[in-house]
Amino acid sequence: MPHYLERHLQALFGSLGQLYRQRVNTLLTALVIGVSLALPVSLLLGLTTLRQATAGWDGDARLTAYLKLEVDDDAARDLARRLRGELAGQAELTLIDRAQALAEFERSSGLGEALALLDDNPLPAALVLTPAGPADEAAVRDLSQRLAALPQVEDVQADLDWLRRLNALLELGRRAAWAVAGLLGAGVVLVTGNTIRLAIYNRRAEIEITKLIGGTDAFIRRPFLYWGLLQGCAGGLVAVLLLLAVNGFLAGPVRTLAGLYGSGLQLATPGFLGNLAVLALGCLLGLAGAAMAVGRHLREIEPT
Repeated sequence: MPHYLERHLQALFGSLGQLYRQRVNTLLTALVIGVSLALPVSLLLGLTTLRQATAGWDGDARLTAYLKLEVDDDAARDLARRLRGELAGQAELTLIDRAQALAEFERSSGLGEALALLDDNPLPAALVLTPAGPADEAAVRDLSQRLAALPQVEDVQADLDWLRRLNALLELGRRAAWAVAGLLGAGVVLVTGNTIRLAIYNRRAEIEITKLIGGTDAFIRRPFLYWGLLQGCAGGLVAVLLLLAVNGFLAGPVRTLAGLYGSGLQLATPGFLGNLAVLALGCLLGLAGAAMAVGRHLREIEPT
């Protein structure tokens, strides 16, 4: 066995022994690291699930053009026939005449008796346009302007405005989750670094003796780096277990909710590669914290 590999194995197993002897502190540190990693990942997965749920809504964005009250049903049908020819392949058009509008309003409002007392129908006819493909904001805006310019049209309402606001909120949430991930990642580095700093001071006499007999900084540094690496890996494993627990806890209600709405929505999960990335991230953050602490505090210890 090569000499350097033997030294690395000695440092690795020595660090495992130290972690086992301080298993309570090791467990607490792993829990802190695991929660710090799992929290931003859970936020990002939640936003991904919400974005998947709204991804198909773009195609349902509709334009509703309300005609003027003086436009009778014959004129409304003529206008709808002409627009169907002009917008063939671009949008599907549905005409809701005044009688249909009143019937729908009566059914949804429950004000049938009050509406029966009216002499005239107060509701106008309406044209409902649904884009043929995925809604493009510029195309919907152009179509809205074309409809508003028609002399028979009183008002045009686009159902895309709320979707733009929702997407803006989702983007804000995504950036906030990444910001939280950065802060918590820095916290993981500091927690690991502080743990390694305490370990260095507890073994100060051992380090001084090792330097007196000719031990190099690399030789002394190696066990602490493995210590930080193993702590980070333990925290990453805790994070993976927490993510699996959260997914198992929420998967059932999400399936129930999707079934009630007739949707194929599924809770976003990190998957095998995602879990592996979380584990690797924990290892890297632990190693970074250990390297930072060892590089700073080891130079302060010199044999006297």
